Amino acid sequence: MSVSPSSPAPAENQSAASVDLAWRRHIPALASAAAGIRQASDAWDSVSDSFCDTDGWPVDEHGYEDGKVKRDAEAWRHVEVFLDHGPEVLAGVRATARSADYTEGPISEELHWLRGIDATLEHAGQLQREWDQILVLMDASMPGSRKLYEDRAKEERNADGWHYADELAIRGPALVRAADHLSRRADAERSAHTTRARAALARSASGIRGTLPPSPPAPPAPGAPVPGRSR
Repeated sequence: MSVSPSSPAPAENQSAASVDLAWRRHIPALASAAAGIRQASDAWDSVSDSFCDTDGWPVDEHGYEDGKVKRDAEAWRHVEVFLDHGPEVLAGVRATARSADYTEGPISEELHWLRGIDATLEHAGQLQREWDQILVLMDASMPGSRKLYEDRAKEERNADGWHYADELAIRGPALVRAADHLSRRADAERSAHTTRARAALARSASGIRGTLPPSPPAPPAPGAPVPGRSR
């Protein structure tokens, strides 16, 4: 469920103490996956020209294809991390962000980039589900030659998945930055809420102590004269 800049964000109806931040534990995995996709892409870009002529056409087609296969396989490994952890973090970000976050502030641009990440995750997830179905069919129909066909099918899946990996290399870091900012802000607000609650409790306890009734006067000692009477 997307949240437009003009609609109220769900977090505005929650107190700082009630915000659930369980999704924050997935942030490091997503940060590592986004960096991994970028690294796979950069590694391929650094050598791809060596397989091509001055016009950009491959002259070593075998080496060129092997390089792309390696890039796609490495990138897809990180896409799977996004499929495992991304939806929960995305839901957490959208539940915690406020309307003002979409129009101003330090993560407004990041939230803008997240508008297309749903489709990227959905399409990548569909590709993964299709792959799972292919494995089931292989188990049923090709028990003796599965390895050969599996490797080829995996290369095709990874090649199809490169587009989604490339999208996540852009939108993934935006999700990580937004999630990190919102979780830190929630922590700060929760800490401030706790501090205010403790201060209020201390003031209340001090007020109770300050309004205790005075102690009754001590009774007169035996044999002492009673005021107002003469001997």
